[in-house]
Amino acid sequence: MLKSQDVFRVFEPYRRDAIVTTSGTAGRNWQEFSKAPARDVSLGSAMGQTTSAAFGLALGLPDEKIVLFDSEGALLMNLGVMASIAGKAPKNFVHFVLDNEVYATTGGQPVPNNKNIDYAGMAKSMGYCSTYHFDDLEEFATNVQGIMNDEGPVFVWIKIEAEIENMPVGMREARRSRSRPETIKDLRTELGIS
Repeated sequence: MLKSQDVFRVFEPYRRDAIVTTSGTAGRNWQEFSKAPARDVSLGSAMGQTTSAAFGLALGLPDEKIVLFDSEGALLMNLGVMASIAGKAPKNFVHFVLDNEVYATTGGQPVPNNKNIDYAGMAKSMGYCSTYHFDDLEEFATNVQGIMNDEGPVFVWIKIEAEIENMPVGMREARRSRSRPETIKDLRTELGIS
């Protein structure tokens, strides 16, 4: 299994000017690596809805590459969106799923059937153009440039180590993040949308 920080470190040089959004506990680590925060879409606390939001960005901004770092727990809450993504086939959409097999934010409860789900197989059977599965950092590093050059929708399933949070929410270390209105304003400014 990989560490999410290593995934982000390897990915970042291939980001170019893609718009990136994340979900889940692991996704919070992206802000440590992003070199273009105005192109990061923060949807904090949108578990189960981030996939749909990123899909909407891909449809609404067809000339922009949209990258989602999803979590398997969030994706399972809205699995039907994968069929919609495959059906509309946005060429500019890259859908990563960082699978740690648990609900890390709420204490590490196991995701149902976490050892048996083949997320890349599901994406392929639903009609994603390209699907990948990685549990080795070197293999991911070798393929990330090709993934970012593939025509979408592209699906990438990566097994990662869990970063379980057991402290009560009010006692956790606060991470700076922009509010949704700030995120929207920054992205509109970045894209020249008035």
